[in-house]
Amino acid sequence: MKPLAVAIMGPTASGKTATALAIAREIPAEIISVDSALVYREMDIGTAKPTAEELASVPHHLIDIIEPTEAYSVAQFRDDTIRLVADISARGKLPLLVGGTMMYFKGLTDGLDDLPTADAGVRARIELEAARAGWPAMHDKLRALDPQTADRLAPNDAQRINRALEIIELSGKPMSELLAKRVKTELPFDLLSFALEPSDRAVLHARIATRFDQMLGQSDDEGIVAEVARLRARGDLNPSLPSMRCVGYRQAWDYLDGRISRAELRETGIIATRQLAKRQLTWLRAMPARVVIDCLAPGLAGIMLDSLSNRDK
Repeated sequence: MKPLAVAIMGPTASGKTATALAIAREIPAEIISVDSALVYREMDIGTAKPTAEELASVPHHLIDIIEPTEAYSVAQFRDDTIRLVADISARGKLPLLVGGTMMYFKGLTDGLDDLPTADAGVRARIELEAARAGWPAMHDKLRALDPQTADRLAPNDAQRINRALEIIELSGKPMSELLAKRVKTELPFDLLSFALEPSDRAVLHARIATRFDQMLGQSDDEGIVAEVARLRARGDLNPSLPSMRCVGYRQAWDYLDGRISRAELRETGIIATRQLAKRQLTWLRAMPARVVIDCLAPGLAGIMLDSLSNRDK
């Protein structure tokens, strides 16, 4: 019999972390982070990283594992998660896969793709075109060629837009078509997936605004601006790195460069976070094997624990 793991998926500000911590207070569990921003060290405020107390209360994995200069792929996540689920299960605990990086969840459940390997020459040509036209224009180009992939990506997601256009140039086919053809591999564990989705999008948007204001703080000497200032002072980071393109960090970098005002930092940061939540929900709706729970309902942990209990009967 395969071990069981539980996924707690959802858009930003849907209550995933709090729910996972509440479950771990009731049953023996460990948390595997499914968040492409939490892997970075020194990026705590803008990523809404669990507090030191929260991290100490329950074992957490895949948090603070790489430098902001480094990259962490879907393949690495899949390998690490399969290993961690086996280790946690062997300790007699329930692995909780918690986060909102849907590409990680999809790579885990559907297996890895057989896409063409990166081509530096093609990538450089795309970057040159983007330098002239801008990434939103490249996003429009991608939409004309592969609307399904374009719907999942932000207009400024340079890394993924570049990759999607590169795949089209190298294979002659859209990435969405190639992904649909991949062979689904069976996981060595059963996965029960809960999706925290809002019954009222306006309430989620209000939560997002409140959270961003908390991250921003009252002055530039605190919050995400101070955090990005410390990161810039390292001297080895730039705004084109995946870590610095995370929502909030890109806007804070522009603010520190004097390109936008503090008010514009707040406005663009909230808008970018809302757009992220919309993309996360788009991903979720394409995942049929999920148990949908209204993230605005009370007692989310209790609902999940009841579902787990009924599953065992």
